[in-house]
Parts: sequence; C-alpha cells; structure tokens
Amino acid sequence: MTDQTPLPDQEMPLVAHLTELRNRILRCVVIILLIFAGLFYFAQDIYALVAAPLRAYLPEGATMIATGVASPFLTPFKLTLMVSLFLGMPVILQQIWGFIAPGLYQHEKRIAVPLLISSILLFYGGMAFAYFVVFPIMFGFFASVTPEGVAMMTDIGQYLDFVLTLFFAFGVAFEIPVATFLLIWIGIVDVATLRKSRPYVIVGCFVVGMVLTPPDVFSQTLLAVPMWMLFEVGLLFGAMARRRDEAEAEAAADAAASDGTALATHDDDPQPPAPQA
Repeated sequence: MTDQTPLPDQEMPLVAHLTELRNRILRCVVIILLIFAGLFYFAQDIYALVAAPLRAYLPEGATMIATGVASPFLTPFKLTLMVSLFLGMPVILQQIWGFIAPGLYQHEKRIAVPLLISSILLFYGGMAFAYFVVFPIMFGFFASVTPEGVAMMTDIGQYLDFVLTLFFAFGVAFEIPVATFLLIWIGIVDVATLRKSRPYVIVGCFVVGMVLTPPDVFSQTLLAVPMWMLFEVGLLFGAMARRRDEAEAEAAADAAASDGTALATHDDDPQPPAPQA
C-alpha cells in the first residue's frame, strides 16, 4: 500500500543546503546595507528622534554630551545600522522561512506563516510601546529625582545602549502570545496547566515590570498589565488551535473506523457460488 501521508520536499545534499544558506545570508546583508545607505544621510535626524523622549525632560539649557572623541560620528552610525537591521527584519525572516519551509509538513507551513507575521508585528509593537509610553514616563521620573545641584547631562553613547536594550527587551516581551501559543500547539504544556499557573504568570509580569521600569507602581503596572493581557491572548489562541487539532484528529479516527467497518462488512458478505463446469 502506498503511504499517502504528505512528506517534506525531497532532501538536498549538504553542499546544496550550505550554498542556499550562504546565498540567503548574502541577500540579507545586501538588503541591510541598501537600507543603511538610504538612511545614513539622515543619521543625525534619526538620533535626534530617538533622543527626543529624554531631551524633553532635560532642564532648560542642559544638553546631551559626547565623552568619546569619535562618539558624535560613531553613535549615530551605530543607531542607523541598528535601525536598518530592524527595518530589514521582515526580509530576514522571509529568507529564514524560505530556507526552512521545504523541510516542513503542510500543516506546519499552515501555522508558521501567521506566526512569522505575528512575531514581526508584535516585536515592532513592543518597540513602539517602549518609545511612546514607557520612555516619557521613565525619563520624567529620572528627571524628577535628580538630586539638587546635579546637572543632568547624559552621554549619547550610553543613552543609545540604554534605549536599544529597552527596545529589544520590550520587543521580546511582546512575543509572549507567540511563545504561549507554541507551547500549547507543540504539546509541551496544556491549556489547563497554564490556566492554573496564571497567578504565577501575573507575579512574573510584575517582576519583569519592576526590573525594566522605574521603581514606582504606576510604571511597573504599565508594563505588567500588557504582558499579562498578551499572555491571555496567546492562551486563547492556543486553546482554539488545540481544540481544532483534537477535532480534526477525532474526525480522522472516525473516518478510519468507518472505512474499517465497511471493509469488514464487505468481507463478510456471502460469495456467489462458482459456475458449474
């Protein structure tokens, strides 16, 4: 009997895999460099935009400083390169998908594309949340607690490292729905277990909020509540996917049982007598 189960595409030799991987990496590098070339002219403007949340809370007459000799050039250069990487992320993920897709089954491909798109949008959403919501509150708090007689003059290099870390942290934090969905869909943990663990998840969200935000309840809640809601979203979609998979498996089992019953009935039917010679 021929196996009708869909299999991944035919395997390629190792050298062919390495060649394809090299070509896709080169495409990613070229795309990032092209974006960087288009943005480099605006490097100073990009840095001014990223620094705006802090500069809005600097005392009158205060400015940011550059303590390194090459910092006025290297810091905007580094920021523009990172922005190019972030903007090129959809292309990078598309190349990753093109490399791994031939080795996936059809039902895996069906779920992978929405997950990739969701991951990109959620990561960008986390960065936007950090810039428009968290940064103004955080820098306003820092400015309000500056001791009297201390001039608030932030180094541009240290500021860039600080905000890039927070951009990455919030982008990853907003991937909670994808991580929750995958844990349920793969079968590492079931929905009931996650629901029972909800109190611990909420506490964990507030702990993360305490680490990533200023030490006030409002700022911590501002991050913890969205993280908790994102967890609930992932839990909801994971439960829906699990129910759908169980329904499909049950339908397939019923169909197989019906086919087996029909075949057994056919075998039990009396055979017509053989013709007389």
